[in-house]
Amino acid sequence: MIREVTRAFKNVEVDGFDGLVVDYVHKRKATVILRGIRTISDFEYEYQMALTNRTFAADIETVFVMAHEEYSFVSSRFIKEAASMGGDVSSFLPKEVEKKLKAKFKK
Repeated sequence: MIREVTRAFKNVEVDGFDGLVVDYVHKRKATVILRGIRTISDFEYEYQMALTNRTFAADIETVFVMAHEEYSFVSSRFIKEAASMGGDVSSFLPKEVEKKLKAKFKK
């Protein structure tokens, strides 16, 4: 779904990996991990992860980006739950993802 949604962006590449993120970052010859944060609880978790990653690879920095407050309450769990009950989740998802989510919960 990510590939489908980002297809129009020529400077976006979608990839997956197994193992430690710092090993993947080294493999890609990158030096930064970019992480999004919505809430304080996200920050606590991400901060611990960043410190752990720094222990494994001191040459890699983690940069945090704060979500706009308009989206700070949005979580995939809530979106899936609302969709499963027939809720209109179109304002939270790209059309391609919304279609697949609706198909998943179609009764």
